[in-house]
Amino acid sequence: MLETGRYGTIDEIAAAEKINDSYVSRVLRLTLLAPDIVEAILDGRQPEGMTLPGLLKGGERWSGRGSACASSRHRRGFLPASQPL
Repeated sequence: MLETGRYGTIDEIAAAEKINDSYVSRVLRLTLLAPDIVEAILDGRQPEGMTLPGLLKGGERWSGRGSACASSRHRRGFLPASQPL
């Protein structure tokens, strides 16, 4: 919607869809998830405890998990063992 120019702002999307602009903002942040996480979610292999409400909250809950998350990805098969953390 934003890419095609149909809507220029989050407020315009929210008004057109009749939903809260803050919800639109949270949903749009999901487009920034790492591709391996998106693929895992679509395959039903997301890490235990990863939920849509948790992802929508964003902020501190999911930030700063770089190496811990990468390590978890290795254990859960998201990354090949040869890929460095």
